[in-house]
Amino acid sequence: MDINEKSLLLHKKLRGKLEIKSKIKLNSIENLSLAYTPGVAEVCKEISKDESKVYDYTFKKNTVAVISDGSAVLGLGNIGAKAALPVMEGKAILFKEFAGIDAFPICLNFQDTNKTIETIKNISPVFGGINLEDFKAPECFEIEEALQDLGIPVMHDDQHGTAVVVLAGIINSLKLKPSINKENAKVVINGCGAAGIAVTRILSDYGIKNIIIIDSKGIVNKERTDLNKEKQKILPIINPHNLKGDLAVALENADIFIGVSKANLLTKDLIQLMNKDPIIFALANPIPEIMPDIAKQAGAFIVATGRSDFPNQVNNVLAFHGIFRGALDINAKKITNQMKLEAAKALAQIVEIPTPEKILPSPLDKSVVSAVSEAVKKAYFQSIN
Repeated sequence: MDINEKSLLLHKKLRGKLEIKSKIKLNSIENLSLAYTPGVAEVCKEISKDESKVYDYTFKKNTVAVISDGSAVLGLGNIGAKAALPVMEGKAILFKEFAGIDAFPICLNFQDTNKTIETIKNISPVFGGINLEDFKAPECFEIEEALQDLGIPVMHDDQHGTAVVVLAGIINSLKLKPSINKENAKVVINGCGAAGIAVTRILSDYGIKNIIIIDSKGIVNKERTDLNKEKQKILPIINPHNLKGDLAVALENADIFIGVSKANLLTKDLIQLMNKDPIIFALANPIPEIMPDIAKQAGAFIVATGRSDFPNQVNNVLAFHGIFRGALDINAKKITNQMKLEAAKALAQIVEIPTPEKILPSPLDKSVVSAVSEAVKKAYFQSIN
């Protein structure tokens, strides 16, 4: 029986992975009166007089909504709200297991950007944070941007969780290859959707100067007239020599390849166009842009994928719960770029002595959340002072 069959049996047996438990035992009239009527009325009146007390008297301070419209689920694509629910349940239990955060899955049965924004604004009083999940690009950018003034942290994890972990992996990879650094490394990113653009931005914020990004029509450059708004926004931070052409052109003399695209796009021949001992992050799931053994045969020095069955798993499970834990602890109003940058640095530092086979901590490493959350808190206070 393979992992897929086992997963089906588990989900059917449990009828999902999530349940709600009361913190109060309703085993007496007094407890019932305290938790509900008449006692709860006094709590409502206190919050009515001062809305900030909702953080004191309800679960809002420790609750995140995991929201999706099912339009871009994992490698499955646009499968809709009901089919997306198992993923959102899974995200919720990761929040609980690793960060002690009570997360609730919400799957919207429509795919309308304005309606999504309005709906999330209307339900936001319940939650301390909003984790946007599996929204397709470019709608995901507009949705996230429109929600930044809610007064609670909002993050599209497919963008920023992925970007944070990629940067952490790159930081440690560069430690192992002193011949290159953030000033002189040539980085090629294949994939210009949500993850690709977020990775580009965080690498630029970190100080990497030479980033080439490729979409389905080739290298993104200043002469192209078919670029959407988000691609146009990143033009000032990419492609300093205004290269034009395909992946082969981009990879010539490159040091780092980051794939956030689709399976089997990278070949041995393409890797051999790169500089000696290249760094390969092939992150397409479930099948990467190139399998690790083939990349190694082609001369790759470090290979990372999005999978847990190979070394160097680059997955947002290493970032999102720590980022939200830190943000919730301090009632942060939003998640800033500096918070993401410091989260990546903290994540990298957990691996004290990186090796080509271990550039990132295990997703099961319980020290990850505390390290990332502390970095996030410090970065937030620095940004508002």
